[in-house]
Amino acid sequence: MSHRMKERLAYHLNEQRQRIEYLKKHYGQFKVSEVTLDQIFNGIRGVTLLITDTSYVDPHQGIRIRDFTIPELLRVLPKAPDSAFPLAGGLYYLLMTGEVPDEAEAWEVEATWKERMTVPEHVFRVIDAMPRETHPMTLLSQAILALQTESIFAKRYEEGISKPAFWGYYLEDSLNLTAKLPVLAAYIYNRKYRHGAYIPPHPDLDWSANFAYMIERSDDPIFVELMRLYFVLHSDHEGGNVTAYSANVVSSSLADIYFTASAGINGLAGPLHGLANQECTRWLLKVLHHFGGLPSEEQLEDYVREQLDKGMTIPGYGHAVLRTVDPRFTALANLAETYFPQDQLYRLVKRVYAVVPRVLSSLGKVKNPWPNVDAISGALLYHFGLRQLDFYTVLFGISRMLGVTAQTVWSRGLYKPLERPKSITSQMLEAMIAQADETAPAPLASAPVA
Repeated sequence: MSHRMKERLAYHLNEQRQRIEYLKKHYGQFKVSEVTLDQIFNGIRGVTLLITDTSYVDPHQGIRIRDFTIPELLRVLPKAPDSAFPLAGGLYYLLMTGEVPDEAEAWEVEATWKERMTVPEHVFRVIDAMPRETHPMTLLSQAILALQTESIFAKRYEEGISKPAFWGYYLEDSLNLTAKLPVLAAYIYNRKYRHGAYIPPHPDLDWSANFAYMIERSDDPIFVELMRLYFVLHSDHEGGNVTAYSANVVSSSLADIYFTASAGINGLAGPLHGLANQECTRWLLKVLHHFGGLPSEEQLEDYVREQLDKGMTIPGYGHAVLRTVDPRFTALANLAETYFPQDQLYRLVKRVYAVVPRVLSSLGKVKNPWPNVDAISGALLYHFGLRQLDFYTVLFGISRMLGVTAQTVWSRGLYKPLERPKSITSQMLEAMIAQADETAPAPLASAPVA
């Protein structure tokens, strides 16, 4: 395996354990945040509940992965030969250790993945047993669960191991799982949309390029570049999004990485989360169809205002945390502007970007009128012939599992306990309010029914 990465990870885990013990001992009662009734009823949005060191979403700078902004990340990570974008192996080293790898360390992770890319035959049989119309995210989740038979942690836990040893086996499982993800994604794509043949990974290609190779698109160097960029941009996004939080809760029970990753993938499959990229692309195609081509800015503005007047939203605009243009949007736009600026769907993306923030700002009701990554990511995939919109979240998913597995290894290495927040009933909440405010109405539970 990647011995250097494991060595550095062990060092930083020990260092962080000491920091945590000090904080708990001396500041255990320090109040981090307060929770309002509105926040409880609105998905605990904005409540600071988690410590996630792999990344942080800065409202004005976007995602910071191990404290690097997206432009910084793209600059400092090692790159494949003749490529402008980082190796996924280097990104994984950074996520795991918090250190920027040199070229040798990045390629060591890539080599570790290549050694572990073989998928057991029974996993392919699970995919093949499903109806052809099965959603690709269902297939990905099932395939990951089918791999659970390979869990080293589960076997060692049954034999009896101590808590300090947990993280090492989670790391082994994480390397095994992430190595196989491009193979699974390519197999699902080929089975659903192409001739169905299994194309094994190429021993000389990096993790990202191998996906392109296995769907027979590696002859297009720009598509390969897009894959390298795409997998970096979608890899991590704090700990509170549905994918990361679902995985964190499941892992806290000491479920192995396969159960954990499948839970994260299941959360990603929701239209309010990972499926947003295909919804954005579907909306863009709907606009092109409506106008019979690219609309003018004036036509588009009238259309957008009409949609908003009907209570509709504009997919890809707005973000729970960001208050600026998503730098991942900018990174993808830069690639498109460099290689295919005349693509019709990309030109529409630019036109929507010119119109929608202005319209949303004029309404004065939106905290963030700017585009997020979903507003453009699908359009670039569509340009390269990936017209199957329901597959887009699979690519999102295999990228996001890099962050999820890194977060999980750290959680086990820091001995994080079982997640178990407390809940109360609505009647109890009303009683608490009544006790604090004598003018409050009687609890609804005890009020007479009209």
